[in-house]
Order: sequence, then C-alpha cells, then structure tokens
Amino acid sequence: MKITRRSALGGLALGLAVASLPRIAFAAEEVTLNVLYNLPGFTKFHQPLAETFMKNHPNIKINFLAPAPGYNEGQQQVLRSAVTGNLPDVYFSGYNLTAELVNTLAPRNQITDLKPYIDAEGGQAFLDKNFSPKLAALGRVNGIQYGLPVNASSPIMYINTDLVKKAGGDPDNMPKTFPGLIELAKKIHALDPKVSGMGYDINGWPDDWLWQAAIYQQGGKLVDEATKKVAFDNEIGLNALKLFRQFVTEGGQNLLDWDQSRQQFGAGLTGFIFSTPAHVQTIEGLVGERFALKTTTFPLDNPQNGGVPTGGNSAVILTQDKARQDAAWQYVKFVTGPEAQNVIVRITGYLPTNKLATGPDYLEPYYAEHPNVKTASLQADRSLPWAGYPGGDSVRIWRTQRDIIGAVMRGEVTPEAGLKQIVEQTNALMH
Repeated sequence: MKITRRSALGGLALGLAVASLPRIAFAAEEVTLNVLYNLPGFTKFHQPLAETFMKNHPNIKINFLAPAPGYNEGQQQVLRSAVTGNLPDVYFSGYNLTAELVNTLAPRNQITDLKPYIDAEGGQAFLDKNFSPKLAALGRVNGIQYGLPVNASSPIMYINTDLVKKAGGDPDNMPKTFPGLIELAKKIHALDPKVSGMGYDINGWPDDWLWQAAIYQQGGKLVDEATKKVAFDNEIGLNALKLFRQFVTEGGQNLLDWDQSRQQFGAGLTGFIFSTPAHVQTIEGLVGERFALKTTTFPLDNPQNGGVPTGGNSAVILTQDKARQDAAWQYVKFVTGPEAQNVIVRITGYLPTNKLATGPDYLEPYYAEHPNVKTASLQADRSLPWAGYPGGDSVRIWRTQRDIIGAVMRGEVTPEAGLKQIVEQTNALMH
C-alpha cells in the first residue's frame, strides 16, 4: 500500500479536526491500554487516531505494542500470549481468523462479549445506525458480537479504459459476469498478442481471498457447517477452476505475482485486473498519464446469492479488568466511528465500515474527487465474511490449494483433477 506524504498529512489534519469535538468525561483514574494491530503500514492511521483519541480522553493512554507483520503472525502472537496470560487489552483481529480466536479464548474467559456495551449505547439501534448488517456480522461469532469492523476491503476491478474501448467495450458499463469479461479479455488480447486481456492473480496471491471470491460470487460457500468438510466439491468449485484456466487460454492472462501484474497493468499491457482497493493510490501512481484508469465492482455470476469476501479486521477487547474494558470500549467505539473512518479511508482506500462516514461531513466530498476509491464502498451490501477453515490450518491449506490452482492455470492438471486434489487435501488438513 502506497501512502503519500500528502495523504498521511491529510489524515493527520482530519484527526486534528476531530480533536475539536467535545471531550468525553471519564473516570479520574488513568488507564493505559496495550493495543496490538497487524501490518506496520497501518501505523499511518493508528498513530494519529490514537493521538486524537487521547486528547479527547485525557485519562486513557494508548500504548501500541510493536505491530505484527501480518494477520497470521498477529494471531499466533495473541494465542501464545493467551497461554502466558499476557494478552493485549485491545486487538485488531483479521476477519478470517476471528472465529478461531474466539473459539480458543472464549472458553478461557479471555475475550469480551460487547453486548453490554452495545446495549448501553442503544442496542440494535446503535448497530443499525452505524453498520450495515453484513459488516456488523464480520465481528460476530456463534451469534455473539465480539468485535466491531475497523478496516474492510473487498476485491474490485481496475480497468484500462483505452484498451477496453479499442476492443469495442464500454468502460462505464463493464460485463457483470466472468463469462462476459472473458469474452472482452479475448478481444483485447486479439488486438495485440503482447497485451494480456486480463489479470486475476490468484496463482501468486498471498492468501485465499481471490479463491473465496471465485466461490462466493457464484453463491457458493467454503465449508459445510454440518459435515465440516469443503462445500465447493461440486459445480461451483469446478466452474471456478475452469474459469481460471480460461483466463489464461482465452483471456491471455500471464501468470505473474500480484506485484508484477500491477506493474504490467500500469505499463498499459493488461486490459483489466482484480485487486484490493488498498492499491488504488499505488496503481494510480503506476498508470500516471499513460491511460485513463477506472475502477468498478467485482462481477457476480449469481447476482441473487453471490457476494465478495471481506478482508480486514475488527477490534476486539481481550482485557477482563472492568476499568480497562470500559476504557477499551471508548477506544473501539471511536476507531469504528465516522470521524475515524473518514481518516482511515482517505489514507488506505478501504471501504468505510461505518455507514455515517459516507455522509457530506466526511467522505462524500472526497469520493466526488476520487471516484476510483468510492467503488469499494458500493460493495458493502455484498460483503461476506472472509472465512477460515476449522482446525486452524488456514494458511497451510491455502498454500496447498494455490499450488494446485497454478497447475490448473498452466494446463498441467485438468480442472476436474485439480478440484479432486483440492478437495482431498483441504479436507485432510482440516482434521
């Protein structure tokens, strides 16, 4: 994620503007909260927001622990801390790992049910006012609200409008399904063999976000809750693998990792790619004046039941000390509120998790100036949880799946054989 000095300063200025809000009276006793978040790049918004929060809550001090390199590492760190009884007070948990976190910590009474705090704010009315039902659900496990959503990111499409127009397409009205997009990619690739029609870089993606997207957009599921086995051992899983192979054979996709793919797109050599909204600023920088860049929402082959997996994290409270819990709630409420979301979105390009943040006092003028950033917010009602697998081996499962997907895309394994391998190996690793 590229964060320019200008955007970071913009975030700081916004944070300082928020500091002019009325201060909230709090207990006279000073409380220090130890807070752990993932991804060092996120310091760009966590730090100014914490400074703003502390100005408004002079008796609460935010002490950031060294950020974990990624969600998987943060999860392991917290699970180890649970054993030693040295948990952070607040943790920003990756959505796809929250169920595993809760199922480990809840039996030990090491994670806080937010219901009493939400009830004190107005209960369901508070949730409805601030969060869409699907985004609120990202912090819910076993029917209990343990977290509130902070960052949210669902895959979007980046379009080279010049190449799309040359191939007879309309960048303002892109095909809404993958078969339609493959047809367009084929036309783009036919104009110049050096140009890839499209890029769906699942073969080199560091996690299974784009795999889940391919399943979810068809209305499928990752795991069958009843059998605890994979739920894509059917036409949906097979169709996903057939599409990936078609991206190469018909759409002219090159098998690159996501960074190389971005570079190729920026150089004007790919019709359209799928990536995270966090890359908007980076990709705009790569494209420069070379062509007109546009973004649009992720395609749904099943518009009725399809959706997109939502990456990101929710804030959970791990402390069981009442004074710390009360202080932690004030902090969680702030970072998921519209003022903080206004800062976070401008710095990251993610979609805002708080509904109020899209209003005229916050992001509306920014979106008018930056329509490519707004795209992600249009998918909030399609947000589905980025799921994890039972057994806590999600990272190893993805690496295994990715190797097989790569072999299918290269034509070394048929989609049918590839699906059989993915199903067998995923089921084996879940148990």
